[in-house]
Amino acid sequence: MAELLWGNVYFNEHFAGVLREDPGGRVVFTYDSAYLEHNGSAAIAHTLPLQFEPHISNAGLHPFFDNLVAEGWLRDAQMRLLGKRQVSCFELLLSFGQDLAGAISVIDPEPASIDGALLEEEDIKEMAVLAGRASLSGIQPKLLAKETKGVLHPVKVGEISTHIIKFPSNRHDDLVVNEYLTTLALKTLLPDDRVVDLCVGEIQGFDEQVLIIKRFDRDNSGSRIHFEEFNQLLGYKSAAKYDGAYKDLATFINTTQNCLPTENYRIYQRILAGILLGNTDMHLKNFAMLHTPSGLRLTPSYDQVAATMYDYKTLALAIYNTHNLNIGKLGPANIIRLGEEFGLSSPAIKMAVDAISKHVETAKNVIIEAELGTQTIKDYLITMIGKRWNNIFASIGRHLLKKQ
Repeated sequence: MAELLWGNVYFNEHFAGVLREDPGGRVVFTYDSAYLEHNGSAAIAHTLPLQFEPHISNAGLHPFFDNLVAEGWLRDAQMRLLGKRQVSCFELLLSFGQDLAGAISVIDPEPASIDGALLEEEDIKEMAVLAGRASLSGIQPKLLAKETKGVLHPVKVGEISTHIIKFPSNRHDDLVVNEYLTTLALKTLLPDDRVVDLCVGEIQGFDEQVLIIKRFDRDNSGSRIHFEEFNQLLGYKSAAKYDGAYKDLATFINTTQNCLPTENYRIYQRILAGILLGNTDMHLKNFAMLHTPSGLRLTPSYDQVAATMYDYKTLALAIYNTHNLNIGKLGPANIIRLGEEFGLSSPAIKMAVDAISKHVETAKNVIIEAELGTQTIKDYLITMIGKRWNNIFASIGRHLLKKQ
């Protein structure tokens, strides 16, 4: 690793600029002049527009870069690999920035040497982290993988991943099955929306069942597709992912050029379906937008987990300026207020709920008929879907009529 912290930033395979840390903790990103002068060059981030003047952050990494750094298990593994108890976000980004979310990579001109002796011999997950020099946010144990001739293997240096692998968690029982079943149910509830492709299977070198998720930010040839989470789009640091409100998503869409207002309806439906399924952990990093030639467009829905199964009872973001709403105490009024925050009329709110209602029983059957999952898990999910529908959604039409 270079003595002074700095790295070359690439957009796809094009050199876009330099990211450096100055004494005192100030971080500067400067676009390369040739990149700026090339007709058709894209900004690497919504909050980092193309300009010759440097983008300066006086409080560590810019939010865009900060949100690319690993969290949870993967972050801990990376720190162990570097042989340090405390490692700055910048150091982690430089050491493991080869394969990141979206189309960005951050390459250290003098990569840090990693001592394999620091690993426990049997810890093959951490050995895969060492080999890949890649990074992902999120606290669940996960690795990046590449599919070659139908076989998945952890990425190695120089490879671009095609899949995300999530492992069983020591903290949350049956997390892999939970996300699998919840995602299947979400696809059923929102048949006209896009949801990540996933399955449960095996990866080369591991003897446990894992969740295999096809990356939506990679095309069929493995090339990168750029996207940003809403934490990045709004300019929030990674740690602030729970600090906002759901209406922040709608406000961004309504005030950003080339965004479609109809995307608000889609997000609203995703939140409703998530609440119905018990996903209380829908924070700002769990919603994202793709950079397309026509403007920003929603990514497929991802990270759908029935978090209530682990006693996470409060919603991740605020509704109507109220934080930490308990999902068990939500009622029709909360759903209506959320729709109003998204700028939806009463007929649009009712239409969103009615559209989901058509598929509730089918979603239950999808869970029942799934090959994976114990009867206990399935019974829990189905029972709670029924209770939430009756307590929160079933009488929304009546409440809207009273309101009118």
